[in-house]
Amino acid sequence: MAGNSSRKGAIRQSKKGPSAGTGGKNKKRLTGKGPTPKAEDRPYHAAAKRKKAAEKKATRSPSTRSTSPRATTMTRSAPSRALRGDRPRGEIVAGRNAVLEALREAVPATELLVARSIDVDDRVAESLKLALHLGLPIREAHRAEVEGISPNSQGIVLAIKPYQYSSFEEIMSRAKNPALVVALDGVTDPRNLGAIVRSAAAFGAAGVLMTERRAAAMTASAWKASAGAAARMPIAQVTNLARTIDAAKKMGLFVVGLDGESEDTIASMKIAAEPIMIVVGSEGKGLARLTREKCDLVISIPISASTESLNASVATSIALFHIDQARRKG
Repeated sequence: MAGNSSRKGAIRQSKKGPSAGTGGKNKKRLTGKGPTPKAEDRPYHAAAKRKKAAEKKATRSPSTRSTSPRATTMTRSAPSRALRGDRPRGEIVAGRNAVLEALREAVPATELLVARSIDVDDRVAESLKLALHLGLPIREAHRAEVEGISPNSQGIVLAIKPYQYSSFEEIMSRAKNPALVVALDGVTDPRNLGAIVRSAAAFGAAGVLMTERRAAAMTASAWKASAGAAARMPIAQVTNLARTIDAAKKMGLFVVGLDGESEDTIASMKIAAEPIMIVVGSEGKGLARLTREKCDLVISIPISASTESLNASVATSIALFHIDQARRKG
């Protein structure tokens, strides 16, 4: 058919080259533009602006950085770090009451972070005053930054220094004769830990040992419970308490365990004048089986039948008091 033949001719013509009227000018439009540039290479992208700012900051010399307006413009309360927006290192204490209590106990800290335009009540005012007295850097930050660190911060956050632990060998090298050391077998409550450290300092112990795993560490709560004794009492973390007990025995220490179910009472302990390691079990399970087996003596503290057991820190305090009194009489 005539109509079909003319249609086929049109199709064949379109396959040979560009359609009539273009002159091949549209061919360049089909050429690819290459891969999309990275975000940091696009001038108007936020990532590119951050990259440029970082490069500019890196090229500044130390002297220029220390005299720049940003470095010299600190908070209205006290000197602070020039860098803004970086998360404080170490343990975080958040909330007006918690921060104030930590500062009152002079818990070693690195920085006090306060939200801008905070409602300054008596607690905040005293916290700022104590921080200034302690020479602690104070930094103002956006409310969002402070809440990002701790949602329940109430606009104020205190960064605590990591505790510097001693070692068993260091404790023994500084111990007076007869030595007295406290070892904790799985005490998990930081308040109990702090109270034990306080009692150990009060009754002349050379130091306190604890395990690295499955036990409380020297956090801000433990430091507060020690009432400052943690600042002068050496505390060591050991990887294996059983091996440490063996080492203590080789150094001539008698290992005495505290266990409420023991038939031997504290009154029967006749070795108070000897070098002693007191071992205290966890709040719920008491002494571990292996720890108990390695003790030279396991004693209990007699209590009323109506009372189930003594708190770990209370039992330790009674034992340390008994030893101290026996040594004073001897």
